[in-house]
Amino acid sequence: MLAPKFMLNPYWVMMGIILILTPITCWVFTLGKKEERTPLNKIGKLIHANRYYFHLLGYVAIIWWKAVTDYLNEPIKIDTGHWTDTVYSIEGDLTLWIQQAFENEFLTAILNFHYLFIYLFLIYITTVYYAYVGERDLTDKVTLNYLLIYAVAVPYYLFFNVEVTSSWIPGMKALLYHDGWYTGFYASRDPLDNAVPSLHIAIPFGMLLLNWLHFHAKGQRVRDWKHWPYHLFIVANTVLFAFTILYLGIHWFIDIPLGMAIGAIGALFIHHIHPRLRNDHGKMFRGVTRKKVFRHVLIEGIVALILLSLILGMINVQKASIDERVSFQLGPGDSTFEIIQPLDHNQGFSSEIFNLDEGRNLEIIVIQLEGSISAMQSGEINWTDLSESAGGATTIAPGDSVTIELEDSMVWHLIVMHNPQTNDDGILKVKILNDYNQDLMVFAILLALPSLWMTSFVIHRLVRLKANNMSLIESQPSHSWNNGKEAE
Repeated sequence: MLAPKFMLNPYWVMMGIILILTPITCWVFTLGKKEERTPLNKIGKLIHANRYYFHLLGYVAIIWWKAVTDYLNEPIKIDTGHWTDTVYSIEGDLTLWIQQAFENEFLTAILNFHYLFIYLFLIYITTVYYAYVGERDLTDKVTLNYLLIYAVAVPYYLFFNVEVTSSWIPGMKALLYHDGWYTGFYASRDPLDNAVPSLHIAIPFGMLLLNWLHFHAKGQRVRDWKHWPYHLFIVANTVLFAFTILYLGIHWFIDIPLGMAIGAIGALFIHHIHPRLRNDHGKMFRGVTRKKVFRHVLIEGIVALILLSLILGMINVQKASIDERVSFQLGPGDSTFEIIQPLDHNQGFSSEIFNLDEGRNLEIIVIQLEGSISAMQSGEINWTDLSESAGGATTIAPGDSVTIELEDSMVWHLIVMHNPQTNDDGILKVKILNDYNQDLMVFAILLALPSLWMTSFVIHRLVRLKANNMSLIESQPSHSWNNGKEAE
C-alpha cells in the first residue's frame, strides 16, 4: 500500500526521522547524567505539572501564523515591491563567490538535508530535551523562541521583501529550490522573497542567547551547565547554517547579522516576560497599576507608531518607483521562476510580465507546480524539457510585455523565465506585476503590530533598567526592584 502523497514530502519525512531520533538524542546527551533523566512513567505527570500542553499549542499557533503571513505576502507585493537591488548594490556577488568556490554534489546533498532537517530538529527536539532533563524555564523559553521570533520577523517579510540570491544574482544556482524532491515542498511553502532576515540564524541564535541570559541572570556561566554539550551542539549548527544559507543560493550576508538582531529582540522579550508568565514573583499582574499601564501604552505606542511610519514610508517609496522596478535578473542561459499561490474560488488573477531589456528576447512558460518538478535537478532548470512539457514557451520581445490570466483555484503555478542568450555577458532584467484582486494591506499591517509592540517593549524595558541603575539582563518584574524608582 502506497503512503499518502503528503507523507512523502520532505517535511513529513524529516519529522518522521526526528520522531525516531528524539529518544536517542535525549539518551545520548544525558550519558553520564542519568539523574537528569525523567523516568518514562513520570512523563505524563511532568507534562501536566508544568503545563507543557500549552507548548504544543504554541507550535500549532506558529504554523497558522506563518500560513497567514504567506497568504498575505503575494497579494500585497504589487505595493510593497522589494529591496533586493539595494542589498545587491551593497554586497555584489559575494555569495556567488562562496557557491562557486565550494560547489560539489556531495556537499550540496548534505547541506540540503541539513538546511531542513537540523532546523526542524533544533526547533522541536530542544523543547523536548529541556523538558526531559528538568529545565522547566528553558523549556518555556525555547518554545516561545520559535513562536515569537517568527512574529518579530513578520513585518520584515511582508514589507521589506528581498529575493533569494539565486533569483537575483546572475549565474547563482538555486541548489536548494531547483532540486527535484525539494522543489515542490519549498515552492509551496517559501515565497522566495523572505530572504531578510534569516530565521535559520535568528531562531538558533535566540536559543543560545536565552541560555546565556538564563544563567548569567543567576550569576552563573553557561559552560558550567550540565548540558553545556547540547549548547555547543546548537552553536556548531548555527555556524554551519551561516555557511549553508549562503552556499545554497538562499540568503545574503546581511541576513546573518539581521537574523541575530531579530533573535536578540525575541530572546530579550522572552527573558524579561517569562518570570511573570510563570508567576515566579507573585501573581501575573502583581504591581500593575493604571499609571504603569498608561506609561507603557504611551511610550511603547509612540515607538510602535514610529516603526509603523517607517513601514508606510517604505511602501510609498516602492509605489512611487513601480515603473523602474526590476523583479528578476537573468544571466546568459539562466532560468528562474515566480510563484503564484492558489486562488480562492472565482478570485481571478492576472500577471503582467515585462522584458526590460533593449536587445534580448525573454522566454516564459506558465505551468502547474507539480508539472515542473521533474525538470529541476541539481540547482538548475532544464528549460528544454520544461518548455516541451508545457507545450512550448512564449517569447517576449525586447521592451515588450505580455499579460497572463489564471482562474484555477487551489493549484500552485509557476511563471518560469528564461534568458535564451548564451553568447554574451549581458543581464536580462524582468519586471512582474501580479494582481490577485485582493486588498489585504490592512490585514498585513495588523499582523505586523505584535512585532512592533515587542520591539517597543524591549526598547522601553532596557531604557527603564538603565534609568534604575540595574543590569540590562535583569528579568524580575519592576515591582520587585528593591532600589529602583519603579519598585512598590
